[in-house]
Amino acid sequence: MRRFEVIALGVGDTFSELHCTAALLLEYDGFRLAVDCPDRYRGVLKNIAGRAARALPLETIHDVFITHVHGDHMNGLEGVAFYKRFAENKRVRLHATPDVRGVIWEQRLRAPMETLWDGSQHRTLEFGDYFDFTPSPWDEAFEIGPFQITLRRTKHHVPTAAMLVRAGGRTFGYSSDTAFDPELIRFLSSADVIVHETNLGPAHTAYSDLLTMPLEIRERMRLIHFPDSFDPVKSEIPCLAEGDVFAV
Repeated sequence: MRRFEVIALGVGDTFSELHCTAALLLEYDGFRLAVDCPDRYRGVLKNIAGRAARALPLETIHDVFITHVHGDHMNGLEGVAFYKRFAENKRVRLHATPDVRGVIWEQRLRAPMETLWDGSQHRTLEFGDYFDFTPSPWDEAFEIGPFQITLRRTKHHVPTAAMLVRAGGRTFGYSSDTAFDPELIRFLSSADVIVHETNLGPAHTAYSDLLTMPLEIRERMRLIHFPDSFDPVKSEIPCLAEGDVFAV
């Protein structure tokens, strides 16, 4: 049976002592797309597998979409790429906007990944040795596997992609990191399920602002990326928990 499902791998922010940092796994007809890649990604998958009641080995995930280059959303990519190369003899099929591609190697990954010792000498590797990269355009539909995706830039410190994802006649919306932006929520409002961040500071969305949204939007909304001080039990908008699996 084909069904579009989303698995919550992490729901916290970069400072959390309670949760893994925000990350999702999208699944349709056996195809899995990782949305962001937190630290210790294989460990995250193993911990979530029991809660999600399904096997989640890294070997079954080859496509990764990175919403932006903040560490809590991409620090695990180095380890995943090393694992794919040395344990699986594969490259990561990496998807991101041109803005992310412009900095992800030179400013984030090059220092630990460019020079490797092969047992007798140092070797120099390049981005393409680890990644099979496909650019993801802004504001126009493109495909990753069975998913049709449209991106919109959010209001954040660095270029960050919110996304509408369509598969099997259903639509999923994800805000990623963003300041409160009613226009972005309107962009996401066509989705059957909307996962929206809430956190502190001017580059994130206050919970009180989300409460001003119409009821019919809030009823389709689930919260993610919340600080430890936020109590999901008291939230009027449902919050995701790690290991949650939901059909879009």
